[in-house]
Amino acid sequence: MTFSDDAIAIAVVVVSHQSAATIDECLCRLRAARDVAEIRVVDNDSQDGTLDIIQRHCALDPRMRFIGNPDNPGFAIACNQGARETHAPWLAFVNPDLLVDADTLAKLRIRALQSDADLLGVELVDEHGRCDAAARRRDPDFAAMLRSFAATRLAVPRSEGVATQPVDAVSGALMLTPRALFDDLRGFDEGYRLHVEDLDLCRRARALGATVAVANDVRVLHYRGVSSHSRPVFVEWHKHRGLWRYWRKFDAGKHGISANVGVFALIWLRFPLAMLAALLK
Repeated sequence: MTFSDDAIAIAVVVVSHQSAATIDECLCRLRAARDVAEIRVVDNDSQDGTLDIIQRHCALDPRMRFIGNPDNPGFAIACNQGARETHAPWLAFVNPDLLVDADTLAKLRIRALQSDADLLGVELVDEHGRCDAAARRRDPDFAAMLRSFAATRLAVPRSEGVATQPVDAVSGALMLTPRALFDDLRGFDEGYRLHVEDLDLCRRARALGATVAVANDVRVLHYRGVSSHSRPVFVEWHKHRGLWRYWRKFDAGKHGISANVGVFALIWLRFPLAMLAALLK
């Protein structure tokens, strides 16, 4: 199957916040990536020089534009802002601490077309080559977590020898999807501030009949959590708030009051432990 240049064009949305440590290389690589027609950077009130780096890249590349938010409205809102400012038929959401190769996004699009997958993620690895378990996840089942510790493990093992592996959810660090599906979903749920919005998007995509998958042969370096280092308590608060929102949105109505109370306790009793771990890290 052949496609015109317009049909294969990819629009990239990057949401930045205090990302000066990595965003220069991130944008250099995106500008060198095949089939990238548009790059939109939405900055959420960075105060560390991130905006200067973004503006320099914009001056050098007509495909680039940026939106500077005067505050930090959250990842989901900023992703939707960036998507609305693009027109290409494919959308890629790329974290500012993620470094693509020249063929990463084009290869991901090819995998989507070959496998009829509608929302794709990648194999994420850190600077030491360690794989990120968040690349392949199952839906969180909080009611099952009340009964079994094993249910808290969301990671899905890699299927060896399979190029494109269907899963419940992929990481929002890098997602590629046709614009038509993203529009049908009305974008990310803006009720999430940080974290869990990727689980939500994947679940709603599958509810529409879409296939969510990981391209196992596409590896991307991810310096995880660069933007989160300066405010670990803030990040953990919104992560746990997002988990509670996810439960209320998808599963709370299927269970009685005892399960809802139990899940509330499960999530919010975990918060101080997660906060302490983040502060120590």
